[in-house]
Amino acid sequence: MEHTALVIVESPTKARTIRRFLPKNYIVEASIGHVRDLPQSASDIPKDLKKTGWARLGIDVENGFKPLYIVPRGKGKIIRELKKKLKDVDQLLLATDEDREGESISWHLVKVLNPKVPVKRMVFHEITKTAIQKALENERDIDTNLVNAQETRRILDRLYGYTLSPLIWKKIAYGLSAGRVQSPGLRLIVERERERIKFKKSVYWDLKAQLKKRSAADPANETSAETGYSFEAALESVDGKRVAGGKDFDPETGKKLPKKDVVVLDEQAAAELKTEVEASEWKVVSLTEKKSKNRPAPPFITSTLQQEGNRKLRLSARETMRTAQRLYEQGFITYMRTDSPALSQEGVNGAIQAVRQLYGDEYLAEQPRQYSTKSKSAQEAHEAIRPSGEVFKHPDETGLSGKEQALYALIWKRTLASQMAEARKVSNTVKISAGRTICSATGTRIEFPGFIRVYVEGKDDPEAALDDKESFLPPLEEGETVDLLELQQLYHETKAPARYTEATLVRTLENMAIGRPSTYASIINTLFEREYVRKQGSALLPTFTGFAVIQLLENHFHYLIEYGFTSAMEAALDDIAIGKVDRQEYLESFYSGEEGLQQKVEQREKEITPDETRTIKLPHINIVDGIKVGKYGPYIVYKDDETEPIHASIPEDIAPADLTEEEVREIIEIQKNGPEPLGHDPETGQAIYCLTGRYGPYYQLGEVTEENPKPKRAALNKGLKPSEANLEDALKQLSLPRILGTHPETGKEVAANRGRFGPFVVHDGEFRSIKSEEELFSITLDEALELLATPKKGRGNSRVLRDFGKDEVLGKKLAIYNGKYGPYIKAGTKNVSLPEEKREQEEIDKLTVEEVRKIVKNQKSAKK
Repeated sequence: MEHTALVIVESPTKARTIRRFLPKNYIVEASIGHVRDLPQSASDIPKDLKKTGWARLGIDVENGFKPLYIVPRGKGKIIRELKKKLKDVDQLLLATDEDREGESISWHLVKVLNPKVPVKRMVFHEITKTAIQKALENERDIDTNLVNAQETRRILDRLYGYTLSPLIWKKIAYGLSAGRVQSPGLRLIVERERERIKFKKSVYWDLKAQLKKRSAADPANETSAETGYSFEAALESVDGKRVAGGKDFDPETGKKLPKKDVVVLDEQAAAELKTEVEASEWKVVSLTEKKSKNRPAPPFITSTLQQEGNRKLRLSARETMRTAQRLYEQGFITYMRTDSPALSQEGVNGAIQAVRQLYGDEYLAEQPRQYSTKSKSAQEAHEAIRPSGEVFKHPDETGLSGKEQALYALIWKRTLASQMAEARKVSNTVKISAGRTICSATGTRIEFPGFIRVYVEGKDDPEAALDDKESFLPPLEEGETVDLLELQQLYHETKAPARYTEATLVRTLENMAIGRPSTYASIINTLFEREYVRKQGSALLPTFTGFAVIQLLENHFHYLIEYGFTSAMEAALDDIAIGKVDRQEYLESFYSGEEGLQQKVEQREKEITPDETRTIKLPHINIVDGIKVGKYGPYIVYKDDETEPIHASIPEDIAPADLTEEEVREIIEIQKNGPEPLGHDPETGQAIYCLTGRYGPYYQLGEVTEENPKPKRAALNKGLKPSEANLEDALKQLSLPRILGTHPETGKEVAANRGRFGPFVVHDGEFRSIKSEEELFSITLDEALELLATPKKGRGNSRVLRDFGKDEVLGKKLAIYNGKYGPYIKAGTKNVSLPEEKREQEEIDKLTVEEVRKIVKNQKSAKK
C-alpha cells in the first residue's frame, strides 16, 4: 500500500507553495495559526472553572503554574477537518516554522488532534525543492526544550500583563496594559521625551571659507572663480584652541562643558574674526592622506531587516515582518525570524555566483565571508535572511511588485554585498592658516567601490549619510598660497536629542537584550493600539497616557521596567529552555511569595490614588499643577483666587516636550474669558470662534444651545496655529463640504471635502483623493467627474483584486482590495476582513457575489 501523510503548516500560502515540492500522496493543509491559546476573555473560560481564583489569569498558579488552554472561536471547524483528513493517512508531518513559536504550534496540534499514527516534525528554513527533500529525509521528534521555552515565555507574559493591567485600568483608564517588553520599550520613548523637556539650546558661531587654488597660468589671480579650483574650508581653531561645536555643550544647561578647552564664538566675536582674517594671507600649512577600507554589513537578521525596512522603505516593523512572511511562504526568501547572520554554503555560493555574473571577479571578496552573532543567546533559525535556493533570482525576474518586490530587492542586495570586496577610500585633509586661525578641508575619493556598487547601509543620522559621498580637493602643496573667494559667518544651535524611530527603537532594544527581535513588531504595534505613542513623520512621540503609565510603574514597580531586570529575565528564560534553571522555581520567585508580583500589587494598590497617577508633572509647565489624563484625553485644571477651577482640553497632537507655557496660558484665557469671535458669517450672521478641543484647534459656527447642540465645526488649515486663526480661513474651512454640482448620469451630488486621510471628491459613495488642500477649494465639477471616472487605486499600496459593482441586495458597491494587511472586502465605505482561508488569489477568484455578501452580513451580525 502506498505511504500517505498529512502535512500541516500554518498558512494557506505556505501550504500552496510546499505542495509544489511534495509527492501527490502527501496532503498539505493549513492550521491557520494557533489551534489552542490561553483564554482572551471571561467568556472563553469553562463554566466549571470560572469561580476559581486563578481563572482570570488562565494560569493555575496554585498547581505548578499549569496553563489553561482553550480552542479559540472559529478553530473548531479547522480542527474537525484536520481530524477527518488524519483518518486517511498513515503519518502526520508537522511542518510549522522552525522557531519556538512554530514548535509550540506543532505541540498544540498533537494535543488537539490526538493522532493514532506516527508523528514527526519536518523543518526547513526555505521553501525550495532541495530544502523540502532534505527535511523529509531528516524528520525528527518535537523539541520539548523549544516548546518549554515558548510556553514559559507565554506564561510569564500572562502573569506580568494580567496582574499589572487591571491595576492600570483602575488607576488611569480602562483598556490600558503593561507588558514584559512593551513597558521597558515605552520607558525608552518616555525617557527620550524627558531629555527633550530638559534640553536647553546652545548657540555658537563659526566661519566657512570658499577658497580657490591659483592656476599655473594665472599666478596674479586675475581669472574668475569659475576657472580656478575652488573648495570649502571650515574654521578649526583660533590661537591654537579648537572652535566649539555642538558636542561641547551640556544639553541640560546649554552651557559649555567645563572640561572642554575650546573657543566659543558669539555673533560679535565671529564678525570681528571674519573682518580680521579676510585681510590675511591664506597659506597651506599641512597635507595628509589617509587610506581606509569599509566592510559590508552582515546579511540580514530579523532586527536589522526591520531597521532597514523602516529607514529605506518607510515600512513599520509590523509591515516589514508581514511582507517578509509572505516572501518566505511564497518561496522567495529563507525564514525571516532569525538571530543568526551566518550564511549556509549554499547561500555563500549563491551570492558569489550572482556577484561574478553581474559585476565580475574583481568585485568578489578575497575569501568567502562568514559572520557570527554577537548575542550569547542567539537561536531561532540557523541562517541569515537571504534569497532562497542555490541560484538567487534577480528582483526584476521575480514577478513581485510593490512592498514585496522592494523588500526582496533589499534582501537580495544585502546578501550579495556581504560577499563582495571592501570599498577602498582615500581621504585628503589640508590645513590652511589665515592670521591666528587654522581652517581645514577634507576631500574623499573612492578608489574602488566594491560592495557599495550594490548596497549601502541606511543611516539614522542624515549628516552621517554624507560620509559615503565623494568630495574632491584640488592638488595642493605645503606653503602654497590660496585665494579667498568668500568668507561666511555661520549661526549654529544645538538640537534636542532625536526622538526614537521604529528603526532606532528596535536597535536599542536589541543592544540592551530586551525581548526577542521576532516580537518587536507586535510590541511596537501594541504601543500604537494602546495609544501610548503616535507618529510624527517617522518619529515616535509618547502621549500623555503613555507618560502616565510609565510614571505609575516607575513610582510603584520600578524594578519591573529596569532595563537590566528585563534583560536578566530574558537570559533566565533562555536558561530554562536548556534545563539550566527550573521553570517552576523561577515562576514562583517572580509571581508568588512575599517578594512576588502578586503580593506587591496587592500591597501597593491601596496606596496608589487615581488622581496622583493621572497627573503628569512637567518641569517646564508651572502655571498648573500638572497635565491630567482623562477619559476624553489630556486636560488641565487651573485654579486661582478669583474664579472657580477651570478645566480645559490639551490637543492630543501636542507631544509633552512640545507643549509650552505660552500655549497653556492661551488655552486657560480662552476657557476663562470665553472665546472672542473672529468675526461673523455673512450668510447667517452667526459668530465664528476658534476653539481648542481634544483633537486640536477648530472653528465653530455659532454657539452650543439647546436648539443647536452641535454647531458646525471645521479644522484649521494645516500648519495654522490658534493664534494665527482668521476669519478668511474660517469661512473657507466652514464652507466644506463644497457642493460642485450634480452628476450627469445619476443626478446625485458631487462634493469636495476633507477627511481623515486628506482632501477628496465624492459621489454616491465613490471617493477619489485630491492632491492638495488648495485644489479642495478650486476643483471644478468637470475636474471632479474626470477624477471619479479613473479606476480607484486605493489608499497606500491598495489595489483592486475583484470588482463586483453595485450589489442590488446590499445597495452598496462591493470590491476586494489587496491592502496594507492583506486582502479585504470593501462594502460601500466599510472595510470587512476576508476569512483567512479565502485570502489566496485563487480562492478570491472563485468567490461569488453571494459569498461576499454573506461574509459582509456575517461580520455585521458578529459585531451586534
